[in-house]
Amino acid sequence: MGESHPRVAASLLAGLRQVLGEARGPIALHEPEFRGNEWNYVKDCIDSGWVSSVGKYVDQFERRLEEITGSPHAVAIVNGTAALHVAIEIAGVMPGDEVLVPALTFVGTANAVAHAGAIPHFVDSDAATLGLDPRALDAHLAAVAERSAGGLRNAKTGRRISAVVPMHAFGHPVDLDGLMEVALRYDLAIVEDAAESLGSTYHGRHTGTFGRVGVLSFNGNKVVTTGGGGAIVTGDPALARLAKHLTTTAKRPHRWEFVHDAVAYNFRLPNINAALGCAQLEELPDMLARKRVLAERYRQAFENVPGLHFVGEPEGTRSNYWLNAVRLDTPSLERRDVLLAAANDAGYHCRPAWTLLHKLPMYRDAPRAPLDVAEVLEASLVNLPSSAKLADARAEGIEAVRARLTAPQ
Repeated sequence: MGESHPRVAASLLAGLRQVLGEARGPIALHEPEFRGNEWNYVKDCIDSGWVSSVGKYVDQFERRLEEITGSPHAVAIVNGTAALHVAIEIAGVMPGDEVLVPALTFVGTANAVAHAGAIPHFVDSDAATLGLDPRALDAHLAAVAERSAGGLRNAKTGRRISAVVPMHAFGHPVDLDGLMEVALRYDLAIVEDAAESLGSTYHGRHTGTFGRVGVLSFNGNKVVTTGGGGAIVTGDPALARLAKHLTTTAKRPHRWEFVHDAVAYNFRLPNINAALGCAQLEELPDMLARKRVLAERYRQAFENVPGLHFVGEPEGTRSNYWLNAVRLDTPSLERRDVLLAAANDAGYHCRPAWTLLHKLPMYRDAPRAPLDVAEVLEASLVNLPSSAKLADARAEGIEAVRARLTAPQ
């Protein structure tokens, strides 16, 4: 039998207090931080009048994202879900297709599939990465899929299965080698939902750069923010041009005429948001360093604590630790909620992982694989306050982590 509810809740609170101190006011799950050139760059937009979707900061933001991720092309988008929607379309997904997505993910992953006219097909997660499990995916496809002249099809529904969308949960990279091997065998396009993983790497390579296209998010609760924003990254210049064209109302260049050649979207990131993002990206190395300091303190605080254990980065990866998390050793939605109530009552804004998407009313009839691991994770994960500013700003601690962060892998 596992530890009692009150005992585990007391252990959680003790760990939180050890790392964060007593909560003298609400400690948010993840807050933005503005301590660089944010005001100067945004004011420049206002002073110059270049506040909409054209301006120097959009270009600078895209170039800086290319440098950080190592992707040849980045296209700035108004938010992460819109970016994923367009990425799914340009990757070749057609209306009526099925797209494989983890059941344990933010609802935007499945919503982007639906916005593209496709059907999310839910698959299980890996307990080690929290993301899509390639082995479970392989077994599921062997059971339900069949090859046809038109591509891979779901034998039960007759619909084409055209793509797989892994999501790097809380910034922890999924098993990309395993996933790419499965995708290659079944001829599936990979569209990486790297919304939570700016600064995370898999064997030294940035997340979002392994599939045909990847997406990033810069929502107000992400590692860096543009207020609301996202980006599409790809190594394919033709797809990058298509992404920019479709997200700019498919307007053909002309000095004065309004000629549009496709039903498209007004999804480009405004210059004033990109200005905020440029300043934020200047602070990214320091943000990542401080988040790793915070993660290490959580790991130490929950080491050898009965009933709980800290969720660390998967082997062979470097996580941005967007959200820190602990797992209950004995999965239980009831016990998880006791912990959440105790933490929030004490002023620590903890939260659970997402409700599994097949439980939401609009996706209850969507096709799905067995979701045994995802159900365990849903009943055992608790996210902890993870803002970079919660790390102690002792220079020697931050510098040591920054040195490790930038060391060759």
